[in-house]
Amino acid sequence: MATDLGELLVPYMPTIRVPRTGDRVFKSECAFSYDSPESEGGLYVCLNSFLGFGREHVERHYRKTGQSVYMHLKRHVKEKATGAAGGAIPRRRNGKVFLDLELNRDFNGDDYEYEDEAKLVIFPDHFEIPLPNIEELPALVTIACDAVLNAPSPYKKQESDSWEEEIQVSRHARSLRQQENGVRIPPSGWKCAKCEMRENLWLNLTDGSVLCGKWFFDGSGGNGHALEHYKETNFPLAVKLDTITPDGADVYSFDEEEAVLDPHISEHLLHFGIDMLQMQRTENGHHTDNHVQPRVSDWEVIQEAGLKLKPVYGSGYTGIKNLGNSCYLSTTMQVLFSIPEFQRAYVGNLQRIFDYSPLDPTQDFNTQMAKLGHGLLSGQYSKPPMKSELIEQVMKEEYKQQQRGISPKMFKALASKGHLEFSSNRQQDAHEFLLHLINLVERNSSGSENPSDVFRFLVEERVQCCQSQKVRYTQRVDYLMQLPVPLEAASNREELIAYETKRREAEENMRPLPEPVRARIPFTACLQAFTEPENVADFWSSALQAKSAGVKTSRFASFPEYMVVQIKKFTFGVDWVPKKLDVSVDVPDFLDLNRLRATGLQAGEEELPDLTPPIVIPEDTRDSTTNNSLESPEIDESSVMQLAEMGFPLEACRKAVYYTGNMGAEMAFNWIIAHMEEPDFAEPLAIPTYMEPDLPSPSLPTTSALDNQPPEESISILTSMGFPRHHTIQALKATNNNLERALDWIFTHPDCEEESEAMSDTADTEPNDNSFSNANAHSDSSLSPDQDLSSPRVRDGPGRYELFAFISHMGASTMSGHYVCHIKKEGRWLIYNDHKVCLSERPPKDLGYMYFYRRLSSC
Repeated sequence: MATDLGELLVPYMPTIRVPRTGDRVFKSECAFSYDSPESEGGLYVCLNSFLGFGREHVERHYRKTGQSVYMHLKRHVKEKATGAAGGAIPRRRNGKVFLDLELNRDFNGDDYEYEDEAKLVIFPDHFEIPLPNIEELPALVTIACDAVLNAPSPYKKQESDSWEEEIQVSRHARSLRQQENGVRIPPSGWKCAKCEMRENLWLNLTDGSVLCGKWFFDGSGGNGHALEHYKETNFPLAVKLDTITPDGADVYSFDEEEAVLDPHISEHLLHFGIDMLQMQRTENGHHTDNHVQPRVSDWEVIQEAGLKLKPVYGSGYTGIKNLGNSCYLSTTMQVLFSIPEFQRAYVGNLQRIFDYSPLDPTQDFNTQMAKLGHGLLSGQYSKPPMKSELIEQVMKEEYKQQQRGISPKMFKALASKGHLEFSSNRQQDAHEFLLHLINLVERNSSGSENPSDVFRFLVEERVQCCQSQKVRYTQRVDYLMQLPVPLEAASNREELIAYETKRREAEENMRPLPEPVRARIPFTACLQAFTEPENVADFWSSALQAKSAGVKTSRFASFPEYMVVQIKKFTFGVDWVPKKLDVSVDVPDFLDLNRLRATGLQAGEEELPDLTPPIVIPEDTRDSTTNNSLESPEIDESSVMQLAEMGFPLEACRKAVYYTGNMGAEMAFNWIIAHMEEPDFAEPLAIPTYMEPDLPSPSLPTTSALDNQPPEESISILTSMGFPRHHTIQALKATNNNLERALDWIFTHPDCEEESEAMSDTADTEPNDNSFSNANAHSDSSLSPDQDLSSPRVRDGPGRYELFAFISHMGASTMSGHYVCHIKKEGRWLIYNDHKVCLSERPPKDLGYMYFYRRLSSC
């Protein structure tokens, strides 16, 4: 028999592999479904790729790859017999099978025992070889099977790789001396002290300087001022400002040239007014104040605790298991897959997506979206308990929730890949995850239906120079409406004032604090606050050609098919402690926003001139020997010489450094590579006309094109990545010259590449220092956003909506707590609380965080 099995496997031996270090073995979940070894058909693990497949999908993998040998894993689960000793070790039929298999159960594992079964299956004849079969199988096959059975979870390995990558404690952490200079860092509004950049900012832990980091090839990063500051001062440690959480922060040592750990980070941050100790969580995972009296909490109201909620089963009523602070993902995906466009794009195209999936479907976004959507909508994983089981539970006087739900491990691992926060096990903001997911959908919808189009709309921003009274109208793309919470508009203001008085008296007299009072805010007040003018920071007036005071108002240039409304409940105190406003907002079931429709330039309004702000050259990069900036532009000569030493013409090097804003030789080199074929590549630098205010404006219409162009340094960065110049210009114009968003725009608008070349010279646009789109840029324009080929894709229509879902948050901060969602289906409200799905009796619409509205079909 041993000879027979050996001969049988000989043709397949070259395809059988032993898992190596770095190989991920998926032995607990199918790549295309939520089948597992506990499913009726078990799970098939490919002995070459180590991917897992349910019975329904293993044939597809065999046909696509020709791989014939699979290990079939099956776990038999049954309840222990009456009288069995509690806590007994589950007995196993095979000693070494499934040693690292995670239980797919929400109830007590001690009440059940498991019999695990494994065998080799050879396709296409389905020839089966029981395991273990050490004596009869070739040694390579035995070793491969044993390695698969004992392989760790692929998700545990990913976490280990991403979070424990030998980050060491900095040698400067213990001895760091911080300057007593009185610097206090506010919780928001940061910008680089040298170039006013507002992203990728680092706080130097010695003197409190806030400076930008290094520029990266994807368009993110900064101008390297944090590193320059270290070279000037030798202050070694810096912390990235947007990574500070109760669990720590990202710290970098310039001296050691690597990311490091700082065991004293809370003390070092407290020196600058950032109190991490007050951000710590309780064991329940949410912030608390030991001096506040308990009351009927958000946790009870939002989860409808105390009510006998009726569980529901079937298509569209499948829950999602909580992986530990993954409820922000679960609630977002439940709402998205209740939208027909998402259902059609992924579940409606399920077979096509699966058939054309790559060899590793676990790393394909569309495949995993289709898998998740099918898991939620098929009803296959949401079946009611059998009548016999219900009778048995009644006899035992215990009713166990039978809804198991699906585990989103594979989806979460892919959707969060490369994202510092979402790839962690910490709680996150559902609003931020929604935007992150929309970005992923956009990137992976090239050439196919993009369901996130239903959220996209245009916002018209009217900016007015307070001194000249001139205006500029621009448009930007957005995906949700953020409503501020005006506490001063509370309808129970007198009650709140009385509470504050009692609270202060209790604190002064060391008495127990009174029960908190929740502010009741009218939704109309939030809407009014949204429409109020706001001051524009660092506004540059083209009428004055200088910085001035400016105010901005926003209106809707288009209305999306689905409107997402976020109530801005979360803020930071002056001590950096995250706080959640304790408010109740009377959100309506029907919403009419038509009065907020944008109107464009009005009669009597005068537009600001189409002038671009001059390039701001940081002080520390200027050549102190230059006396006349117009006659001799300020250029970093050291960068010029580095490029010239590579053999490039001197004048070309000077232009490269100038047009990239003196940001270093690396960026200038990219500019050179992108412009080498231009006829004027080696000609002397000519200063643009907008840098010469004393010269009269040229009368020829063609010369005004320079003012409408995005900054040359931004163009050069994108063209250096291989994108056509005309497509790059169009992308920058459509995204307000934001490099990161322009890069996303290019990937999501490949069809505009050919059109952009023809339109680039003739498009009549708003000045591009602020414009996101040229649709409706002038009051006499008759083009709608859908008609204008250079505009983002929007589905404009009436602004009347009906509420169909909302996501609620419990807890004091987005970094902790819990999310649930309520969705209206078939005329009734349901609550989705992790794996539990029930009919809702009292949907707490006034305590929601994000609200989802669908456009009314008839207005």
